[in-house]
Amino acid sequence: MTNEYDIIVVGAGHAGCEAAAAAANMGSKVLLVTMNMQTIAQMSCNPAMGGIAKGQIVREIDAMGGYSGIISDKSAIQFRMLNRSKGPAMWSPRTQNDRMMFASLWREMLEQTPNVDFWQDMVKELIISADGISIEGIVTGMGISFKAKAIVLTNGTFLNGIIHIGEKQIGGGRTGESASIGITEQLVSLGFVSGRMKTGTPPRIDSRSLDYSKMEVQGGDEVADKFSYLDNTSPFIGPNSIKQIPCHVSYTNQQVHDILKTGFEKSPMFQGRIQGLGPRYCPSIEDKITRFSERERHQLFIEPEGWNTVEIYVNGFSTSLPIDVQQKALQLIPGFEKAKMFRPGYAIEYDYFPPTQLKLTLETQLLDNLYFAGQINGTTGYEEAACQGLMAGINAHLKINNKPALILSRHQAYIGVLIDDLVMKGTDEPYRMFTSRAEYRLLLRQDNADIRLTPLSNKLGLANKDRLNRVETKIDGANKIINYFKNNSADPNTLNPFLESVNSAHLSQKTRYFNVLSRPNVSAAQLIEQDTMLLKEMSVFDKETIEQAEILMKYEGYIEREKENAEKQIRLEELFIKPDFNYNSIKSLGAEAIEKFIKYKPQTIGQASRISGINPADISVLLVYLGR
Repeated sequence: MTNEYDIIVVGAGHAGCEAAAAAANMGSKVLLVTMNMQTIAQMSCNPAMGGIAKGQIVREIDAMGGYSGIISDKSAIQFRMLNRSKGPAMWSPRTQNDRMMFASLWREMLEQTPNVDFWQDMVKELIISADGISIEGIVTGMGISFKAKAIVLTNGTFLNGIIHIGEKQIGGGRTGESASIGITEQLVSLGFVSGRMKTGTPPRIDSRSLDYSKMEVQGGDEVADKFSYLDNTSPFIGPNSIKQIPCHVSYTNQQVHDILKTGFEKSPMFQGRIQGLGPRYCPSIEDKITRFSERERHQLFIEPEGWNTVEIYVNGFSTSLPIDVQQKALQLIPGFEKAKMFRPGYAIEYDYFPPTQLKLTLETQLLDNLYFAGQINGTTGYEEAACQGLMAGINAHLKINNKPALILSRHQAYIGVLIDDLVMKGTDEPYRMFTSRAEYRLLLRQDNADIRLTPLSNKLGLANKDRLNRVETKIDGANKIINYFKNNSADPNTLNPFLESVNSAHLSQKTRYFNVLSRPNVSAAQLIEQDTMLLKEMSVFDKETIEQAEILMKYEGYIEREKENAEKQIRLEELFIKPDFNYNSIKSLGAEAIEKFIKYKPQTIGQASRISGINPADISVLLVYLGR
């Protein structure tokens, strides 16, 4: 056991695991410190990965050579592509997962990753250099010191965590696990600003006590897809495919709401015992019935926790009300009349550090070589945490090896949007990614994450040559398909019966396949199925490549327009501002603009333009002073 490492990662949640894997795969000697080796990559909340915009992030992590996509596929019990009825910018993959298998696979992959060591202990203190400007190591609860060139903090909800159930308060970072004490206090003493946030989780139920005949069935996709761009990662694809497990849907009602209200006088949220703000887009059930009092019912998703367990996650019923109130309310939900609870829902309050104190590399501004990733930065969600961990691990490795940092831009990845939002705008409530946050979302689709990011990651030594070869084959294939569709014509006699069946106008003469495909009710798969000549030509391409080509053809004009807009923004990103730029010398700038420029220290005009409260006039003044 060595006491000196290149990088130490504190915390083994989704952020910590991706950080350790990325840094180790790039060649750093990594120590992953966790308070409990049995809860590595624990799914603390719902047993699912992906969803709206989150699924795009998981695909981006996979394209970069991260592990989340592979593990999500291998542990999946159900797959769904959300928003298929909308445009491809909105398509978002999601898996329901086996909770125990997910964590087990993460530990297995980390243990098989060279350069990763583990240590089970709490970190109570950071070792700071004598000059107070950089990080040098950690001190654990057992008094052991480990030295490192860089440290990544991924403490999740454990920093001074407090669990709330009704009037009960229990110190802890997760049910049954201790909170982490000491790091917040030390960082605050060094000049960092901290805050409090809250999140919650619903009760877990015994599925044997539920009556599913009173619920709606929600199955997976008939033709399942997967997250990872690699082969053989999904149990639902291939000759040995297995059947997916369905979820179910039920609803609250007025009786449920009335029972829940009887617990409000003991609610930690309504009585002021919780100071931190909770996630706006994943509110507790008591918050929902208060904020949306006009609604007679709220949807609940009944999610199985795995292949071989009877434990059920009641998605949509997050609560911190007293246990007896939770039990009574649950048993008034259709199908839950005899429900048995495994453990109650609870809220957890924890420390975070406003992310405006970070650089875009996720390194802190106050201490060199110290990186923050995950909920410590004010985010919520496994996917948001995992992608931050990936980027922190990459940048920590690059920094200690004197290599240029990796900063993904807003037009390159949802990961770039997330980090830019956090650092340039900050957040005072748990940040969750949505497609609406990305102004270039048509460029940031789930289908092309490998094309966008794998070549970049390969140059870093993270995504291997096999991944790069797959991307190059996919690009070449899509180009060939597009070329064929643009230069070959469909026979009216062959396609008119099909066009009539989909209420599309007949062809009066031979027409380019490209033009036929541009019709709203026509897909490439349908054309290939109807046209034997096209079927023969397309038989050499896989489904993924054909889908890629179809999207590029159908949305060609929109994609080109979005690329033009992105290029305009890129030009602003290339206009650099010197670190010592004196904003106070510019008399034309207002006091608010000067204050925010000094606080956020934008490195480019593009970054300056995205600071909350900065208007176009302020940017124009800066451009004048920069000679532009």
